[in-house]
Amino acid sequence: MMNGLSDVRLTLQARELEREQHDSVSLAPTLPGNRWDRFWMRLHTRRALLNMEAHILRDIGLTREQALEEALKPFWKL
Repeated sequence: MMNGLSDVRLTLQARELEREQHDSVSLAPTLPGNRWDRFWMRLHTRRALLNMEAHILRDIGLTREQALEEALKPFWKL
């Protein structure tokens, strides 16, 4: 059985944890590494789109035209 003091402690601890999680959220890019790593990843993923079959593109919600449009973008463009 918990007493009132324990309830208060749990509530305060939960608030602290929420605050820490909120503060740890960063506005940094979601892609890993530095700029060149992100460029390299973009280049490889766009090239992979060129080789995907139609049913795989449908699974990820893209048409062949959308995949081509994305794949033909330069690696430095978002």
